[in-house]
Amino acid sequence: MIILRILKYLFFLVIIMIIITFSIVYINLDYKMYPLKANQELYSKNIWEIDTDSLAEELVKKMTLEEKIDQMYGEKMYKSIPKFFGNFIFKQRFPHIYVGLNERLNIPPWVLSDGPRGARVLDKDVNAVTTFPVAMARAASWNTNLEYRVHDVISKEMRANKTNYAATPCINLLRHPGWGRAQETYGEDPWLLGEFGVAAVKGIEKNNVMACPKHFALNSIENSRWVIDVSVDERALREVYLPHFKKVIQKGKPASIMSAYNKVRGKYSGSNEELLTNILKNDWEFDGFISTDWMYGVYDGIEAINAGLNVEMPWQDEYNYNSIKEGLKNGEISIKNIDELVLSTLKTRLKYAFSYDSLSYTHDLILSDSHISLAREVSEESMVLIKNDNILPFELGENFKIGVIGRLADTENTGDLGSSNSNPPYVVTSFEGIKNYHINSNNKVYLDEANDINKSVELAKELDQVILIVGYDYSDEGEYIMSRGQMLKSAEAKKLIGAKGVGGDRISLKLREDDEILIKEISKVNDNVVVVYIGGSAIDMSSWEHDVPSIIFSWYSGMEGGNALAKIIYGDVNPSGKLPFTIAKNESDYPYFNPYTDTITYGYYHGYSLFEKYRKDIAYPFGHGLSYSKFKYENFNLVNYNSNDSILNFSVDLTNISNIGGKEVCQLYVGFENSEIDRPLKLLRDFKKVYLDAGEKKSINFKINKSDLSYYNTEKNKWINEKIEYNFYVGGSSNENHLMKISNFLEL
Repeated sequence: MIILRILKYLFFLVIIMIIITFSIVYINLDYKMYPLKANQELYSKNIWEIDTDSLAEELVKKMTLEEKIDQMYGEKMYKSIPKFFGNFIFKQRFPHIYVGLNERLNIPPWVLSDGPRGARVLDKDVNAVTTFPVAMARAASWNTNLEYRVHDVISKEMRANKTNYAATPCINLLRHPGWGRAQETYGEDPWLLGEFGVAAVKGIEKNNVMACPKHFALNSIENSRWVIDVSVDERALREVYLPHFKKVIQKGKPASIMSAYNKVRGKYSGSNEELLTNILKNDWEFDGFISTDWMYGVYDGIEAINAGLNVEMPWQDEYNYNSIKEGLKNGEISIKNIDELVLSTLKTRLKYAFSYDSLSYTHDLILSDSHISLAREVSEESMVLIKNDNILPFELGENFKIGVIGRLADTENTGDLGSSNSNPPYVVTSFEGIKNYHINSNNKVYLDEANDINKSVELAKELDQVILIVGYDYSDEGEYIMSRGQMLKSAEAKKLIGAKGVGGDRISLKLREDDEILIKEISKVNDNVVVVYIGGSAIDMSSWEHDVPSIIFSWYSGMEGGNALAKIIYGDVNPSGKLPFTIAKNESDYPYFNPYTDTITYGYYHGYSLFEKYRKDIAYPFGHGLSYSKFKYENFNLVNYNSNDSILNFSVDLTNISNIGGKEVCQLYVGFENSEIDRPLKLLRDFKKVYLDAGEKKSINFKINKSDLSYYNTEKNKWINEKIEYNFYVGGSSNENHLMKISNFLEL
């Protein structure tokens, strides 16, 4: 018996050693890196001059059924799984996955890299990439040109890492600030989401990288994303949850789009014919291809094919040869269905594979000085000065004692560690940034990670300036990974079943208890305090905001965040960020949100439209953000309009009435208070970020398309413009007290 038991253990040990050895050998074989561009030697003329649509049609005709199916998924499991686990265990990196490769027909593959804040997949001998602040931070810049430049850099570094497909941008709506992946998107407003999404797509595709906006659609809960069924009426769907996707599709023209995990009206998004075919392909005329999110993106391959889903990722599961062959045999699908899906995918991919490259995309592009400088610029422009009772910028005195206090004060904290993760070469923490700033002065900078509240308070008594660092990290919010079975059990019970994983949705919008205690106790003994919040969305500050004179939202601010923070605190940079969401006074005023539910209804109102409609008090409005400058708005006018014009033109004079140059985000809203149907009181319809020197005056121009004043008529299934008196507002936030107003009756 003992011998048998020993032999049994030895057998299992040998098996484990074989698996480990295989994985090590496999990932170190330096598996072949396939070229992403077409082979010029195979063609008699320049590849960018070839009619790729015709070529795609020829290639599909030459494919066997198995080759066609091979175009419809990522990789076979037996290839992918060792690559995944081997790389994660031994190399701590994400592997290259070659999709759609066909060596017989000389079809180059596409290789995915996530990229909300930097390229994720790294080439051999590349250990780091430029890492930017998270998307929510960049939305707070209200600078779409900056977002375009960010994605230009990200796509250059993707190409240098031998990838050509970007699973970004995330343009899901921030319906509730507790959503765990809020940091990956651009806020609560569909207009802002759309404008930033278009900028991101254009920046990505400048370098012949295929963009993939995600997650289509109504994905705004993380913990139950694989099982939740979202109900929504048609007007809310068309006017609130889809317009940003429509704008990105029609103006950005991305190569692809990613379906969501959740159900919409009882059908999984990955096999939802209404979403994928009727709306996306037919109504919006999208001619790219649709990919699933990774794992559990398809539950019924035949249903997904009929719905118009092109590609299952990351490996073959439901899109397998046997089930598709059986579906063809039974008449559930036709070979025409397969050919159409493969053809649309191939046409798109070949367009990029055969396109002209203006750069060689070598490794020396990665982490160039200009890229790092841009990361710092984005951090500076995205931080939001929420509150300032005339203590910032801090004085640069002599022999000052300065304390950077908090458990996150010296933590490298760039955000979620899921699919949006990025590997920076370094991270300048808040403490390092403040310390660097004073390196050549006689001021002394103290670090206190608040392990002992009493010691922190005693230190604060002796300090001239206190910088409190509070907030979250990847363990508090972000992508949430757990088994689908466990997720289903939690959803059915409407509560967590089992141990909570890393990240996920936030149940409460309050800070951690130790952070709140720290703020309250330090503020009692020192009046010269600024609270710096690190995180990806709105928080409830009601229990402590009145105790402190200054608050900054620094977000997850990327690799240069600490340096940017120091420059803002000491006035080298004038803060110009604005909130991309509303902060409620009462957490209960937000829409219903339960991370552990299997059903939910998404309503017509959320964010500032909800708070304004129902006259709910708020803490800080959408678009709010303070500056060290002061700005004055004058002479707001509708410049020209007649019923034949499709564009409304507006102008306003903006003056910097302070003695310091600064940037202002001018926001234009349209009011529907006089509508005969239920509509928001007002909606954002244009914005401009402008710089003015001290005392400078500029005329700011805005444009609104008449179509952007319409609503969706569910009886006629079309967009309708009302003949009513519209109100137009301009100012520095959505707060009605900060806005100028004009009214005009329009016969549209």
